[in-house]
Amino acid sequence: MINFSRVKGILLQELFITRKSLEIFFDIPFFAFTSILLVGFIASYISGSIGQIGAQYLVLGMILWECLRVTQYTMSVNVLWEVWSRNLSNIFISPITIFEYFLALILSTIIKILVLNVFLSIISFYMFDFNVLKVGIATLSLVLINLLIFGWTTGILILGLIFRFGTRIQSLAWGIIFLFQPFTAALYPVTILPKPIQTFAFFFPPTYVFEVARQSLSNQSINWSYINTAFILNIIYFSISIFVFAHLFKKSKDTGQFARNEG
Repeated sequence: MINFSRVKGILLQELFITRKSLEIFFDIPFFAFTSILLVGFIASYISGSIGQIGAQYLVLGMILWECLRVTQYTMSVNVLWEVWSRNLSNIFISPITIFEYFLALILSTIIKILVLNVFLSIISFYMFDFNVLKVGIATLSLVLINLLIFGWTTGILILGLIFRFGTRIQSLAWGIIFLFQPFTAALYPVTILPKPIQTFAFFFPPTYVFEVARQSLSNQSINWSYINTAFILNIIYFSISIFVFAHLFKKSKDTGQFARNEG
């Protein structure tokens, strides 16, 4: 049975860390702000040559991409703060279960994404005359849910790797999500990719939802085929990530790496 007081404790801890951390400020709101400004100004510059819709693709894609990036970042980096502060053992000798720990991180990502999406949407509206709600509230909700799930999936995998191999692979917490950016066609239609890469791109759920979001800019309809495919892939990958994490977490304890993580 879930003890929500323990979940609340993890959320409060993350809130206190976030309020005091200059690193998190630069990694989340500052990085997101500069990214939307950069893409927004590029979109404004090239809107005359590729048309308004093409410029809107760039701004919309960056807003959604930042939501995905911050989801994965939040899931992955939280455990690093526990390692750096030598608090990891204290967390897991408490009554909290790994499920409750994950639930707290998931709730944290949802809160951050809602705030971030509003923040970036306001900037894009007042500075670049782009209203993200043009895609439709229903479409936007479905897209964000799918991006959240994929962000959780990659974040859980990185968590498992950190538990198993320690901080020597901590750079993955910041960098691995960017490996997906070119192949998921976040900022441009997937059709511009070479044919073999297009096939590869459609193995990733974000590819489908970015395409759905762009299509909705033009016709306000929902491509249910793509949405359903994204959900199915997300469920498969999320299930695999939980299985892999459980294996890596157990291996970390068996080999003593879990204790050495604070050494």
